[in-house]
Amino acid sequence: MQIGKAVLKIQLHKGDLPDGLDLGASVAIDTETLGLNPFRDRLCLAQLSAGDGVCHAVQFAAGQYQAPNLKRLLSDRNVTKIFHFARFDVAMFRRYLGVVAAPIYCTKIASKLVRTYTDRHGLKDLVKDLLGVDLSKEQQSSDWGAADLSEKQLAYAASDVAHLHKLREALDSMLVREGRAGVAKACFEFLPIRAELDLAGWAEVDIFAH
Repeated sequence: MQIGKAVLKIQLHKGDLPDGLDLGASVAIDTETLGLNPFRDRLCLAQLSAGDGVCHAVQFAAGQYQAPNLKRLLSDRNVTKIFHFARFDVAMFRRYLGVVAAPIYCTKIASKLVRTYTDRHGLKDLVKDLLGVDLSKEQQSSDWGAADLSEKQLAYAASDVAHLHKLREALDSMLVREGRAGVAKACFEFLPIRAELDLAGWAEVDIFAH
């Protein structure tokens, strides 16, 4: 399956990652949901990649969120989880799987800290700017709760994790160059708390404001 300039193999799993799967010291992760309200719109799919050209997609049936292998990976302090806009995904995992994902790297936060020459920090813009790859967002708004996901839906889901490892490398170089690696690390460490605040009712309130 062609994803940008790379061919990505997609493995679909029902309910959990397979036993014994080792995705290494860093794994790219994204989620697909029925919408953007974590209390109304359920978690439907979690896609993961070790950056090796393979995407493992875990599909959840409504109310079926046991997923012990995925939970173990998300909470493993020896595995860095790479997200784009981690704030949302971390909240969804906390809400539906009852697990705090950590440690975290967020390419959107890193982008906002170093790509101050633009206000375009979406994944499509970031991949185009730093990697020269055009991502399709055709399936962004589709029924992720369907029992049978289409090939186009799975290709879209896979594309959201296919480039995160390379984006991290590019952004890390820029963070070091601009002297902002330390503040980025602090922001990443705060993300689980930010997600907790969102779930507790402070999503639209800046608690640091006057």
